[in-house]
Amino acid sequence: VQLQASGGGLVQAGGSLRLSCAASGRTFSSYTMGWFRQAPGKERQFVAHITRSGGSAAYADSVKGRFTISRDNANNTVYLQMNSLKPEDTAVYYCAARTAFKVVSYSDAPSYNYWGQGTQVTVSS
Repeated sequence: VQLQASGGGLVQAGGSLRLSCAASGRTFSSYTMGWFRQAPGKERQFVAHITRSGGSAAYADSVKGRFTISRDNANNTVYLQMNSLKPEDTAVYYCAARTAFKVVSYSDAPSYNYWGQGTQVTVSS
């Protein structure tokens, strides 16, 4: 699976952005999908996860209530709608795919099999 993230940019605090992650291949629906972010000098941080069907999602506490993850299996795409953005949301955002039924938590970055190249999100105060 190859992943291509897009949609990042510069936005003022309180604004919104929608990230997209397009996947190649015909097996997209067999993977659970996650979004992570990495700010300069910091470790990669879990943001959100969605199950294969899109029926269940989970979020980091820092983004809960502001971000929404969704997926369109017909178009091999996962989205991250980001509202009420804060300067501390500034980071490079990565989408990732992992095979289902893993014991390790979906918040564990090394458990993901494939990664996109990242898209920069900058929130100004």
